[in-house]
Amino acid sequence: MSEVLNNSDPVGDFMQQRLTWAQAACARAMRPLIRLALWVGLKHPQLEELLRELLIAEAQRLWRAKGVAEPNISQLAVTTGLNRKQVTARVRGSGPDPLLHTEMSAAAKTFTRWLQLAQEQPALRRLPVASQADALSFEEVARQASRGDVHHRSVLDELVRLGMCDEDRGWVELQADSFVPSADLQNTLAFLGDNLRDHAAAAVSNTAAAAAPFLERAVFADGLSADDCAAVHQLARERWNDLHREFVHTLTDAVERSRGSGSKRMRLGMYVYFEDQEGTGE
Repeated sequence: MSEVLNNSDPVGDFMQQRLTWAQAACARAMRPLIRLALWVGLKHPQLEELLRELLIAEAQRLWRAKGVAEPNISQLAVTTGLNRKQVTARVRGSGPDPLLHTEMSAAAKTFTRWLQLAQEQPALRRLPVASQADALSFEEVARQASRGDVHHRSVLDELVRLGMCDEDRGWVELQADSFVPSADLQNTLAFLGDNLRDHAAAAVSNTAAAAAPFLERAVFADGLSADDCAAVHQLARERWNDLHREFVHTLTDAVERSRGSGSKRMRLGMYVYFEDQEGTGE
């Protein structure tokens, strides 16, 4: 009589499935970033170095969240799968971030405040650069938005450089309806990084049930014509303009009430993307 041995491990099988699923999800999320990397000329060695640094930084964050003030080399090696030598070489931290943090940009804050005022009073799209009697000036808008941390001349020069406004004989005029500095690659990449990071952070937090669920929704359709996509895209732009005004007003009031003493930061947004159905590369 033969005995049939059952070596199945339901727990182990499920853990392997989780890894496979997560790997596939990471591949989908990372594909556009790999496309960006190849477009600008990043190669495998640079991406590998980046991945190692991020693995260590996030492992340190995980251990600290568990109450470990300073995780040791062994803990980081076990968590990341890197060997001790690789961890030791990188645990001292990376260099300064070469991209600005968009939420700290005095130019972005000033532009947003100015646009809010102009949406309420269209005549304010054109302002004197310096204070003139009781009239609102760009100088005052910049002072309010940056809390006086940056000279208004520096802010104005940056907005002109980015094509957000024009300056002529002591006056400035808005030339854009959103702070999207597409003419400047460094700023564009900074916004790409910050926006995708927070969108992905909301999705990851919701997946891991790490906190109360964040609003994170999308709708999808296929079999559309190019004209259909363009029409929906335009509708989304129009609806976002209305929402943008309301959100900016509400957030501005909240910042003024707290006078900058709050400990939280917040980003919310909207996106649209369409392409040929075979364009995902999967």
